[in-house]
Amino acid sequence: MKKLFFLLIIVSFFYTESIGQGCVAIRSTGGFCTASMNHPKVSPWVVGINNRYFKSYKHFVGTEEQKERVEKGTEVINHSYTLDILVTRNINARWSFTFDLPVISNARSSLYEHDGKSRYSTHSFGLGDVRVTGYGWIIDPSKMPKGNLQVGLGLKFPTGDYRYQDFFVKSDSIKVLGPVDQSIQLGDGGTGFTTELNGFYNFTRELSVYGNFFYLFNPREQNGVPVTLGGRIPQHLDSIAGNIVTSVTDVYSIRAGASFSFNKLSFSLGIREEGVPVYDLVGGSQGVRRPGYNLSVEPGIVYNLKKISFYGYVPVIVSRGTKQNVPDKFKSGYTGTYTISQGGFANYLVFIGISFRL
Repeated sequence: MKKLFFLLIIVSFFYTESIGQGCVAIRSTGGFCTASMNHPKVSPWVVGINNRYFKSYKHFVGTEEQKERVEKGTEVINHSYTLDILVTRNINARWSFTFDLPVISNARSSLYEHDGKSRYSTHSFGLGDVRVTGYGWIIDPSKMPKGNLQVGLGLKFPTGDYRYQDFFVKSDSIKVLGPVDQSIQLGDGGTGFTTELNGFYNFTRELSVYGNFFYLFNPREQNGVPVTLGGRIPQHLDSIAGNIVTSVTDVYSIRAGASFSFNKLSFSLGIREEGVPVYDLVGGSQGVRRPGYNLSVEPGIVYNLKKISFYGYVPVIVSRGTKQNVPDKFKSGYTGTYTISQGGFANYLVFIGISFRL
């Protein structure tokens, strides 16, 4: 049982924020609770250092890929790296609290945001949105050694700079300072609350299954940041559709799979879906958002020592797509032509980390 206790709480996600991944801004607020560990007792403190990276460059409209963007060299390329420092305080075998501090480094290169002829980059670096979460097992773990459910409730604070600015190159002699694209902003500007449900069942000492559901509620509708991208004037239709100010979106992730442990090694294989919904469950949904999803096959490996565990996961995206946002729906009705925003996606993500039991 204690093996799965650590499986579900040591690494608490984005994202996340984190994303499809790319222009669809799924941030690193959700975890990937798949570390499998076997220790005789619950440590009072657990410190995790998780590294998350992806490169997005493929463009989709709905589920249709715009392959010509890559062929012509007009694709937008995002590089996103997040260092998550997670500190877990185990009150006892049933209750715990986790503090998540993300440090983010992003780069985005494109033609259309600059002079339209040459590729230039904008960047962002700094603290992301901090999250604090309390966890509790529904049933006393000592009474449920083979399986259990854990509930998590948390708060996400708007500590990340959601107005981050960089220079956009308009010509050899002109640069314009403006907000970077929402996909590489360090935060979303909203105070949110999170819900999690983690479950497991041990068939044997070696074989177990797991599941995880994460949802970030962001009641704030828009954060006031105009989508000008270096001084570009929004089209009239975007203005009347409300497609000019960044939306503060909900984020979700769903995971399920199986884990096999052998001595100090543990292997897992599962599926992972994460995305940004069209409509928030609490609050309004107006503004610029790129709703979408990606579905991944997620292999993982963990190596356990007495006080330290190393882990790595590489979710490989097998299905992805964008959806109509609220302004898209307005435009479709206003013009009589179906409109849907595009989004950028990665082929895979990389999670590598280490945890210390103190």
